[in-house]
Amino acid sequence: MYNNTRILISGGTGSWGKELVNQLLPQKPKEIVIYSRNEFLQVSMERQYKNPILKFVIGDIRDYDPLLSACKGIDYIFHLAAAKHVPVCEIYPNEAIKTNITGTQNIIKAAIANKVLKVIDCSTDKACAASTLYGLTKAVGEKLILNADKLSSHTRFSITRAGNVLGSNGSVLGTWINQIKEQNKVTVTSKEMTRYFITLKEAISLLFLASEFKQSGGIFVLKMPACRILDLAEVLISHYGNATTKIEEIGIRQCEKIHEVLISQDESPNAYCYTDKFYFIHNENLGFPRVPFKEYASNTKLMNNAEIKTLLINGGFII
Repeated sequence: MYNNTRILISGGTGSWGKELVNQLLPQKPKEIVIYSRNEFLQVSMERQYKNPILKFVIGDIRDYDPLLSACKGIDYIFHLAAAKHVPVCEIYPNEAIKTNITGTQNIIKAAIANKVLKVIDCSTDKACAASTLYGLTKAVGEKLILNADKLSSHTRFSITRAGNVLGSNGSVLGTWINQIKEQNKVTVTSKEMTRYFITLKEAISLLFLASEFKQSGGIFVLKMPACRILDLAEVLISHYGNATTKIEEIGIRQCEKIHEVLISQDESPNAYCYTDKFYFIHNENLGFPRVPFKEYASNTKLMNNAEIKTLLINGGFII
């Protein structure tokens, strides 16, 4: 599908962008444009890959004209750029709005103006039944993408929605491992909290599915394993800590949920079982069986400690 095509990845210097590049290069695209605003990360990534197929363009999705120019001749856009750190978005709401809403609007306009074949937007479980500013801005971004698919006669738009990705920028795992090694403790906001977790490679498979599926204008949701945050911390302590390593409960942050939701009660009537790995939310009945639940939440089916350990091994966090 990507052979001899030109692809643009917004936010391409992040952890998602790098893994996406790793999986795109064997498919022999003509060019991959890495579009981001971080000069240092661009230089570091260019030195790491040393691949002429990669073109590095410094730019901010909040600025339309440079983005419009960068999208010329592009066949596919993977929209990964976002302000995603929940506490930071609460402190700087205007910055989150500029990136996650205005930036998404610019991606849409630039894609349609350049007749891009397809745009795949990367969303988050925080956008479902949103309670934080980050989640609210990503929820608005989802609405904009879905509306764009109705407006354009040539550019197609799809959304992927996933939970926490192990090892992505800002992942709690790195913080906890450092805490164990340096402070002999782990801080958790709530011992009752549950979250979805997958590996980075699995997350990228969701992006590919959304780009390859002929039907657009919907939300692809990965069937993700979930666990109690407390259990995850205990598995890390069993590997990196000792009998004296403590778990300290510090209290939930503003607007933080105890359990995350990937498909809400309002969405479930239009949610379908697409494959054994994915759900698909779409306003049209596409002939797939409907989901057997009213809500897809992280406390529904929890991994045990052995399953958590296997996940961490697969993600490279336990060797």
